[in-house]
Amino acid sequence: MSRLDWLLLLMTIIWGTNYSLIKTAFREIDPQAFNALRLVQASCVLMATSLLVRRFHPAENAEGRAAPELASIFHTPAPVTRADWIRLAWLGIIGHCFYQLLFVGGLAKTSVANSSLILALSPVVISLMSVVVSRERTGPLHWAGTLLSVFGIYIVVGRGAHVSADSLRGDLMLFGGVLCWAIYTIGARPLMARHSPVGITALSMLIGTLVYVPIAAPALARVHWSGVSPLTWLKVVYSSLFAICVAYTIWYAAVREIGSARTAVYSNLLPIVAMLTAYVWLREPLGFTKIAGASAVLAGVALTRMAQGSRLMAQADSSPEPA
Repeated sequence: MSRLDWLLLLMTIIWGTNYSLIKTAFREIDPQAFNALRLVQASCVLMATSLLVRRFHPAENAEGRAAPELASIFHTPAPVTRADWIRLAWLGIIGHCFYQLLFVGGLAKTSVANSSLILALSPVVISLMSVVVSRERTGPLHWAGTLLSVFGIYIVVGRGAHVSADSLRGDLMLFGGVLCWAIYTIGARPLMARHSPVGITALSMLIGTLVYVPIAAPALARVHWSGVSPLTWLKVVYSSLFAICVAYTIWYAAVREIGSARTAVYSNLLPIVAMLTAYVWLREPLGFTKIAGASAVLAGVALTRMAQGSRLMAQADSSPEPA
């Protein structure tokens, strides 16, 4: 277990608990209004963080030496070119505006079981697109681990899933969100080679938020703000700071280090986090079936991790010895 593995586990805990929180927040705030609030707050925090780090911890010191690895996550000295701005624009619209519209809208219209299964397709979609678009290498172990994780998620929540006229619209919206997330993840990787994850996320999110807020304006106008409880406001803050700012930073730091396909597999741990949360807080029984499904998910993630380790060892063996 490397430091990156632990950070990715932290990311899954944040996202896994976030689903339940925002579901309950929808009782007091319209889903799109809730999303607009957290996107505005997250954009401000990420932009402020990027600017402050750039001001007080430059990517290069006076001697021209590169800053520590942690600082490169927040800021790099590479200029943002015209081509970068074009890519940032369509990434912001697809990855933050369209994705958030489809994700939150779909989550409000379908069941937790349906949404868990649909979101479990993200690693499969990202892996396929990574192979086709970016020529990212994914071996048999990676595919075996990915499919095993999806099967485990079906064991955990699949029996509660169903397709009906009421949920079909939400299901389709969530699948559209999966496609948007895959395009955003793969499309942002070339920028990550030159820029920091926080900087790219901040700029693309700012662009997406500027497009999103006017669309959500009618929903914001319908909210009875006096009836919003302090607990719901706390959920907005948590979802902004942790589910977006912290989790997105970890996600793209991992994409830069291990690739989009291998990072995406960790998202299959989300139903396990949700299952454990329900066990601890709601006293929902686990049972043998859920434990078996969770074991399959964990084994799948472990297989993809082994595939990554084997690939790195093969690269090391094939590299020439230093003179």
